[in-house]
Amino acid sequence: SVVNFVFYESIIVMRSIINLRSIMLFILALLLAYGCQERADESRRDTATIVFKHGKMAGDPRSFRALLDRFEQENPGLRVRDETLPSSTDEQHQFYAINLQAKSRDFDVLSLDVIWVSAFARAGWIKDISHLITPGERQSFFPGPLEAVTFNDRVYAIPWYIDAGVLYYRKDLLEKYSLPVPRTWQELAATAREISSREKGIYGYLWQGRQYEGLVCNALEFIWSNGGEILEQGRPVINAPRNAEALTFMADLIGKYGVSPPLVTTATEEPTRELFGSGKAVFMRNWPYAWALYNRPGAVLRSKVGIAPLPSFPGHESASTLGGWQLGVNRYSPNPNAAEKLVRFLTSPESQKRLALAVGYNPARRALYKDPDLLREHPGIASLYAIFMKARPRPVTPYYLMITQVLQPEFSAAISEIKNPEAALASAQQQVSRILEMEQ
Repeated sequence: SVVNFVFYESIIVMRSIINLRSIMLFILALLLAYGCQERADESRRDTATIVFKHGKMAGDPRSFRALLDRFEQENPGLRVRDETLPSSTDEQHQFYAINLQAKSRDFDVLSLDVIWVSAFARAGWIKDISHLITPGERQSFFPGPLEAVTFNDRVYAIPWYIDAGVLYYRKDLLEKYSLPVPRTWQELAATAREISSREKGIYGYLWQGRQYEGLVCNALEFIWSNGGEILEQGRPVINAPRNAEALTFMADLIGKYGVSPPLVTTATEEPTRELFGSGKAVFMRNWPYAWALYNRPGAVLRSKVGIAPLPSFPGHESASTLGGWQLGVNRYSPNPNAAEKLVRFLTSPESQKRLALAVGYNPARRALYKDPDLLREHPGIASLYAIFMKARPRPVTPYYLMITQVLQPEFSAAISEIKNPEAALASAQQQVSRILEMEQ
């Protein structure tokens, strides 16, 4: 029995030793892991990650990633994580509004539609980054985008790339009938009617008339090119004879002149681009992105399409609605200095040139339109310079998003002849006046 007791005691002691060794090994492993983690944390203290939120980039995403990699190489200790938002601009706006209202620190740099900047600035969601553009450098940007990013004489975003409405026309058909590129809307209607009457199955003029922001862009181009305005010194001047003339002409393109098919009242950019690209129209209003698609190998209209400024009414200048995107800094960013470095890098002449060559984005910097590399790769870009110089931003006001929600149904009713233009404009004037009175 004594032997048995000693035997069992020996087993217990051995087990205790084994357990103690196991515990010691476990503690040692924890210490090593903690030490490794501490070193990793120490290395991370020297690295800041900039989170960049933006819509889907055109072309091969590796091209844009290569640009961000270059930024990281030039800025040791900074890393960029780009995160893509839904392609819909409405969904992007909703994401920003919800997160910035909540003072989110989850992202640092954001891409901004041209119509958002003043509203975001007034709300205090984006930083004043006026110091990133010297007074002398301001002249290097097109005037329209610079106006759009300025609020109360301060700059809240930097233009990244630019868009504006342009007129596409069939060079081959105008040459066939010895007709010039129209300079007035009346000339466009007459030319479109003459050619479409001789060419079977071809529409005269395609544009975007669905009830959405694109309709406002189109309508403003008619209104501005007739000397009309929406706001003057912050006051609505919507219900005006010149504006009524412009909307009447838009409706007449469909009804009286018959050069635009009724389908334009439900059309957006892509359906009109595809219809024109299949050879089904003489003229089309759209954005510059379509140019590269019409000239790629195998395209139906390759070498048959020209670009020109949009027409105007007699005695007035052509006007194109400004589009494009800008880069701003989240006011609540934990890395504001690093974020500003990224904005400065991506909007530099070198980066804008790389984006233009890689994915076809139109630079917001004027000098690049004389760059030999760009002109060789994208010869059509030269014809955009004059258009971009005169491109106009939609009314630059923090209340624009509310104003456009009024204009869209009223303009739609006018071009569809549900309302006469005077009644539509009177209604819009009343509603916008009420918005501005409530908000100010």
